[in-house]
Amino acid sequence: MGLKKFKPTTPSRRWMSGSDFSEITKDHPEKSLTRPLKKSGGRNSYGRITVRHQGGGHKRLLRIIDFKRDLLDQPAKVIAIEYDPNRSTRIALLQYPNNTKRYILAPLGLGPGDQVVSSAKKDTEIKVGNSLLLRHIPSGTMIHNLELAKGRGGQVVRSAGSSAQIMAKDENWAHVKLPSTEVRLVNLDCRATIGQLSNVEHEAVSVGKAGRNRWLGIRPTVRGVAMNPVDHPHGGGEGKAGQGNPHPVTPWGKPTKGYRTRSRHRYSDKFIVKRRE
Repeated sequence: MGLKKFKPTTPSRRWMSGSDFSEITKDHPEKSLTRPLKKSGGRNSYGRITVRHQGGGHKRLLRIIDFKRDLLDQPAKVIAIEYDPNRSTRIALLQYPNNTKRYILAPLGLGPGDQVVSSAKKDTEIKVGNSLLLRHIPSGTMIHNLELAKGRGGQVVRSAGSSAQIMAKDENWAHVKLPSTEVRLVNLDCRATIGQLSNVEHEAVSVGKAGRNRWLGIRPTVRGVAMNPVDHPHGGGEGKAGQGNPHPVTPWGKPTKGYRTRSRHRYSDKFIVKRRE
């Protein structure tokens, strides 16, 4: 697992880098665990663009990931580590004793031939890839795929290289430090998986050229000052003059850069012990 550089045969190749995919052991996904993935292009049910800069991109299949880990006390064997185009981390293909196959998010250090288990028992081994209740995981342990509500399945700490840490426990709550540095209360009956997620070098990848973002389904972002007045509040003017030096706003006139758009009535500190730095 690492980064590969390219020979500077073109200007875009000079600074481009990408994953070497050395940890990948299987080229094609498990057919029974895939579904078609329809793209919206950022459009809602009326056909109107509600999220800008989306569209195009390479065709993908959705991999069905087991975020709940609800096959309890059945040791599963890792039979492959695979690439998933829909997420930044790698995924692991598990095979259970009854020949059931499932995908999970692959933690760092997990490889083909390893065994993992999901359990609610107190004496389950604290091992990378095992899924346990927070009440049975020692404080200080690195975890990922963390549930926020019992039985709902992992919702946070799911991207490449990320991990959370159990800081302390009291009564029915665990104090969990998330990758954002926020410390949050999570019920001790919620489930998490041991270890840090794989593909740690993901954040160091240099895209190198605009076309590579188009493959990912990301369309260009045009500056407001380069538009006409009908398209953006910053638009118009002669040459690069624009509208002088206005307070930066969105295309719809809302202030940006620090303006809070969330109502204070919809803001809850109930489960947050310490906000992110």
